Amino acid sequence: MKSRIYYAKPSITERETRYAADAAANGWGEHCYEYIERFEAAFSHHLGVQYAIATSSCTGAMHLGLAGLGIGPGDEVIVPDINWIASVAPVTYLGATPVLVDVSAETWCLDPVKVAAAITPRTKAICAVHLYGNLSDMDALLAIGLKHDVPVIEDAAEAIGSSWRGHRAGSLGRFGVFSFHGSKTVTTGEGGMFVTNDAKLHARVLTLSNHGRSSGQTKQFWPDMIGYKYKMSNLQAAIGLAQIERVDELVARKRSIFAAYAAQLAHLPVAMNCEPPGTVNGFWMPTLVAHPEVKVRRETILAALKAENIDARAFFWPLSQLGLLPTRHDNPVSAQLNVNALNLPSYHDMTEHEIERVCAVLLQHLGG
Repeated sequence: MKSRIYYAKPSITERETRYAADAAANGWGEHCYEYIERFEAAFSHHLGVQYAIATSSCTGAMHLGLAGLGIGPGDEVIVPDINWIASVAPVTYLGATPVLVDVSAETWCLDPVKVAAAITPRTKAICAVHLYGNLSDMDALLAIGLKHDVPVIEDAAEAIGSSWRGHRAGSLGRFGVFSFHGSKTVTTGEGGMFVTNDAKLHARVLTLSNHGRSSGQTKQFWPDMIGYKYKMSNLQAAIGLAQIERVDELVARKRSIFAAYAAQLAHLPVAMNCEPPGTVNGFWMPTLVAHPEVKVRRETILAALKAENIDARAFFWPLSQLGLLPTRHDNPVSAQLNVNALNLPSYHDMTEHEIERVCAVLLQHLGG
């Protein structure tokens, strides 16, 4: 049996285990927030934003941010149709309506033309999801938001290492959110981060994140509003701090793995993650989208990879096809994208031989 090639694995070094051991041994009592505060400070510095709040998940961070904006029943939030449901679920938690809009065939992110057409008097936010490291057209989306006085928010769960015209993904909108799931470039196992440059929004989200207790409240156990419990643990933050201290190394390895795939698969009838001029792609998950004329089905390729003990993932489904949200029949790009698309293995310690093993299967089935 050939060795297993996983689609994702974290890169854990002596630094992560040392910080985690210190948090486990000493991070209690008056020290119970030290790694959280250090992680938040290091992350905000890396991103170039003023405020960062570590959370238990990216979904929680999104929920907090939307609640902080005052979004509720009767409001609409524009989101891309093709996406993981975690970006959309918090909209429903607040009683608001997600408006599923089609994506660009090149970026797999929101199509600004379709966004502009979807704006109504009830639109209260535009959620730019940076898919698989690809970036939404932030210039166009911010211009639409400014024209209609609608905040643009960034789901940068998959976009550590990506940047738009010199600004890191997650730092351009009213707020940004990140995921530190075990599959992500930077991980805490589970966890997330809320970031913003808006002082008032930061204060409100900070209060909401801790059962509604404001940081300035002098009475013990006195909440100022009904809030949520979305705090990250000190143990997780210790691992996160070590990871963000290594972020340049982690992103560079992602980019080198993508470059190796792109070089070996360059002549195949497929599209891969894009990197338009003025952008940098963190290439969280190298992705293949077969051209429409390709006859081989995605399931055939996934089965062939599995037969070689290689993990891969299907592209996200259009949310409008799940039967859980409003059905849309006017999003043709989203409807077609996932049919022949898949994510390739790209963990930090992946060897060149393992990349060649993956490519050999793809070349066999897509090489003509």
